[in-house]
Amino acid sequence: MGVLLLLSAGRGPRECAWALAQLLRRLTEAGTRRALTIEQVQLVPGDRPGTYRSALIRITGADADAFAASWTGTLCWQAPSPYRTSTGRKNWYVTAQPPQPDATPTPFAEADVDIVGCRTGGPGGQHRNKASTAVRATHRPSGLVVVVDEERQFSLNRAVALQLLRQRVEQGDEAARRAVSTARWRVHDDLVRGDPVRVERPEPQRPNRRGR
Repeated sequence: MGVLLLLSAGRGPRECAWALAQLLRRLTEAGTRRALTIEQVQLVPGDRPGTYRSALIRITGADADAFAASWTGTLCWQAPSPYRTSTGRKNWYVTAQPPQPDATPTPFAEADVDIVGCRTGGPGGQHRNKASTAVRATHRPSGLVVVVDEERQFSLNRAVALQLLRQRVEQGDEAARRAVSTARWRVHDDLVRGDPVRVERPEPQRPNRRGR
């Protein structure tokens, strides 16, 4: 299944998106040397070619957890800006954190629904009040409850109640997915600059020996 890791440039300048791309490449190279597989699950590009605002990756293989832990926290790419020669800043920060887990869909099966007849007031006259044609339906896994008395027949109210419960379970799952997505990408605002757990730099340039 692998270990998920979310890298984010936060709200930093474009150099941070560039730094993320460099760190992602360095991480992938380090993982490959350890016989790990680094899969790019989702990339959010920056405003310059070859840069990323965020990257969701999956790390699989022996000791994937330990490797991911060694890259978790604030990361620093130390190099001059490729875009602004006037700035003296050389430290560009990226954060790497386990992402919020995906929301698990709530299964819906009629066997998980408790249905009981009940009496309700309202329009319909004495027959509606005396006969237990209304339905109280409870979906046990989610705890959702609906009461339906729209129809004069128990079977029709039962069908309506099951449909309502199914819709509300699906709506709850969709709300949960949106909440997970919001929490997952909130890491953009949580980047702490300074005190990095890892500092990486470009490989030193080897001297050109041609012509000697």
